Amino acid sequence: MLNDLQQKKKQIAVVGLGYVGLPVALEFARQFRVIGYDIDPERVAMLQRSEDPSQAVSLEAFHGTDITFTANPDDLKGAHFFVVAVPTPVDEYKVPDLKPLQRASEAIGRALKPGDYVIYESTVYPGCTEDDCLPILKKQSGLKPGRDFKLGYSPERINPGDKIHTLPDILKVVSGNDEEAAQTIAEIYGKIIRAGIYIAPTIKVAEAAKVIENVQRDLNISLMNELAIIFDKLGIDTQEVIRAAATKWNFLPFTPGLVGGHCIGIDPYYLLYKARQVGYDPQVINSGRRINDGMPAYVATKLVQMLLQREKNPRQAKVLVMGLTFKENIADIRNSKVADLIRELMKYAINVHIVDPHASPNEVAHEYRLTLMDKPSDQYDAVIVAVAHDEYRTLDVAYFKSLMNGSPILLDLKALYNVTKEDGVEYWRL
Repeated sequence: MLNDLQQKKKQIAVVGLGYVGLPVALEFARQFRVIGYDIDPERVAMLQRSEDPSQAVSLEAFHGTDITFTANPDDLKGAHFFVVAVPTPVDEYKVPDLKPLQRASEAIGRALKPGDYVIYESTVYPGCTEDDCLPILKKQSGLKPGRDFKLGYSPERINPGDKIHTLPDILKVVSGNDEEAAQTIAEIYGKIIRAGIYIAPTIKVAEAAKVIENVQRDLNISLMNELAIIFDKLGIDTQEVIRAAATKWNFLPFTPGLVGGHCIGIDPYYLLYKARQVGYDPQVINSGRRINDGMPAYVATKLVQMLLQREKNPRQAKVLVMGLTFKENIADIRNSKVADLIRELMKYAINVHIVDPHASPNEVAHEYRLTLMDKPSDQYDAVIVAVAHDEYRTLDVAYFKSLMNGSPILLDLKALYNVTKEDGVEYWRL
């Protein structure tokens, strides 16, 4: 397979061209012929113009690549090595929504030929690749796995917005349905990954490894969120506590905050779902999720308390929220907990204005039915800095005071600023 790919006798197809799939497709396209497939024709049209709709990949990243972008599933028939990088969300009940994965598997199954490889990168619960995806491939193709085609799983580890830990510089875990598959997959990924390849013994091990990476981070942040709530009641600055504790060599300096996005805030529900399927109800993971999901309401309640302490009626208050994306310096608004915070504020009839230099107004309106302002107005009763965009890091107290009326209130959810009582601003941070 590797020789045929290197000689460009065979092609790689990447299915799903979002934050994960596009960087994978472009990196492979520096070495091999690649078909980039996505079900969204508008996204494909932009990619054909070397424009990333997500604003995560630069124009230069498209240069020197041998890639064809398409929204036609029939074009997948020209590929022999398939990489699946579609979203794996949850539904309104926090149950895994496998529809994108199922649709991708159906499209690939119809294009599958003897000798082909199918590798899944989407984050799933252990067993999903073999128990949920493989039967679809078999049904659609009429082929026998192992004998006619190979199956693998290689969890994505892309960190959106991170310019240091890019795809080639992150160690890649790979796995296959047999030793031959694992070795071949490792060889092919090894051509684009500088950091090295780790071959997991089974597909289930690789799936489990990925999901616990994000479960562990979710739990660590939930611990800091709970500590922040406790310390706030005690009148102690959580950031100063973390700074002091971090002087010990084995302390892990996680920080409190809103946990959103398509990974950390979603993946634990996949493991919770699978655990309950086998008769175990996880206590720690569930508790961590409950704490993190409750932080938007906690912050909203805190602001209302601060308004009331200054004899400001929340129903007559106007509040500016700065930042809506799920993390800093990206355009991705999926599962943004800032949107949850805004909804919590609106429950108190607070008039909320929103600005974000990276988010798309159209996407915000479509996803959350919220309106982004081009710029702040003035005379706000409070300002909430919710996302640590670079544009916000250099702002000073004078700027925030210029936006607010008497008794200004500043909530700094990312602990970006050092504000003292002498600054004349009521300041609070997680």
